[in-house]
Amino acid sequence: MSSAVQASQTGKVAQEKAKTLPFRYQFAAGAVAGISEELKWVDRYPLDVVKTRIQLQHGKAVDGHGYTGVLDCFRKIIRNEGATRLYRGITAPILMEVPKRAIKFSSNDTFAPFYQSLFSSPTLTQPLAILTGATAGATESLVVVPFELLKIRLQDKTSASRYNGLVDCLLKVIRNEGPLALYNGFEATLWRHIVWNAGYFGCIFQVRAQLPKPETSKNPKTQKTMNDLAAGFVGGVVGTTFNTPLDVVKSRIQSVARVGGVRAKYEWAWPSLGVVWREEGFKALYKGYVPKILRFGPGGGVLLVVYSAVVEMLGKVV
Repeated sequence: MSSAVQASQTGKVAQEKAKTLPFRYQFAAGAVAGISEELKWVDRYPLDVVKTRIQLQHGKAVDGHGYTGVLDCFRKIIRNEGATRLYRGITAPILMEVPKRAIKFSSNDTFAPFYQSLFSSPTLTQPLAILTGATAGATESLVVVPFELLKIRLQDKTSASRYNGLVDCLLKVIRNEGPLALYNGFEATLWRHIVWNAGYFGCIFQVRAQLPKPETSKNPKTQKTMNDLAAGFVGGVVGTTFNTPLDVVKSRIQSVARVGGVRAKYEWAWPSLGVVWREEGFKALYKGYVPKILRFGPGGGVLLVVYSAVVEMLGKVV
């Protein structure tokens, strides 16, 4: 038997095993992908802080107050608050990353066969890929909301003196606003993750279909890695492009402490989109888009490469 045929058969077997891996192994693979994401947070977290600061800015910079762009935001934070401010709140996403990614990928892989059976589809199709991604995003959002709220509060310039750190922020939110306040912005977060994951996994399905098949390549492993990197990158860019407006309103909803009897300006995702558009223009819905793309484009590619590699490895030993 030729090496090409053997490689093709090996690839097909690995693919079949990956599809039928028990949930606990899919969850573990997602957790490993989350760890790989954690390792990059030190480098990329300042982009997240800048993204949040720009999103929370109402209107344009006037007379030196506010930020005119990504580089201006970096410069002003470092000059006026110190470089360490670019890492304020980093503990929250570090604690969130492993369960978040584990749930993202394991839910996606679990719902795929469920929807195939529900709609009597022998194979995964583009619409089903989008549906499974959206469902995975909805599931993922249940875990991330409290972490996101604490991160936003710590990153917001207006609350810089209000909280001394993650634990202090957590205790003060619970004491002053009640435990349920940790889920402020849940609806906006839910939509944000549904849209991002639908775009991400939907693109992965489509991009993979257009690229050379690994089993027909001279170097199947290299081709598979390149395919995953490209598919994940495109998925990250598309998901981010579609969900940035929801991310803007989510940041604004979560940044403000709720006060009993006072109606907040931003409460629900879709009406808040209208408020931002009406008061600041359509472009305001894409505040923070550049730093988000710099994070989630490459990050989406690396996540998929790591997850696929771990699933393939586990598929050989299970």
